[in-house]
Amino acid sequence: MNRTARIALVGDRSDAVRSHTRIPGLLEALRVHEGLDLDAYWIPSEDADQGMDGFDAVWVLPGSPYRSEAGVLAAIRAAREGGVPFLGTCGGFQHALLEFARNVCAMSHAGHAENDPDTADGNAVVVPLSCSLVGHEGTVEIAPGSHAARLLGAARTQARYHCNYGPNPDHLETLRAHGLAFTGTDESGDIHIAELPGHPFFLATLFQPELDGDGTRAHPLITGLAAAAVAHAGTG
Repeated sequence: MNRTARIALVGDRSDAVRSHTRIPGLLEALRVHEGLDLDAYWIPSEDADQGMDGFDAVWVLPGSPYRSEAGVLAAIRAAREGGVPFLGTCGGFQHALLEFARNVCAMSHAGHAENDPDTADGNAVVVPLSCSLVGHEGTVEIAPGSHAARLLGAARTQARYHCNYGPNPDHLETLRAHGLAFTGTDESGDIHIAELPGHPFFLATLFQPELDGDGTRAHPLITGLAAAAVAHAGTG
């Protein structure tokens, strides 16, 4: 019998972060409705640089600025390089871009403006949004043939947000040239989904799919992560 899939929930857990309070219900929904049983472990950001060995998926949750940027980036890198299924939502999306910029694109000085407001404009991969998305809901258009499109089974999805930071348009071509795919945009064409082709499961969204619906059913992207974790556990 395959072992139960283990998922690392990376972030600084807080009852004040709505997405964090949704997680137990979503995990139960995955078990009841999808037959996907996961052992979930909360990993504080300052402990996330100890490696992701033994985990079948990594989900970097909202709640930035994290207590340890280095810990979060280490967890993302371990998942990316180790072929471990990864999902990053909101702050997880932002830090997935930052990790890729530093470690794949060799942008050693790449920074996140929320973590370090003194980051030079030319080095900021994540910058303040021109309009805050805190409490915003909108439509995201999905690129045909993308992993996100296959999971969603649709050309668009409704999205809920709680963020003030997003990708710097000046660096998108560099990230794309090194292999990161941008597969979801809002009505203005701004990037809201990134994925890594060739990886078993590497998705990041600026929106928070964990806030979708009433919490009794997991969003397809979260279900996809859970299924990928179970598949990963089956190879162990």
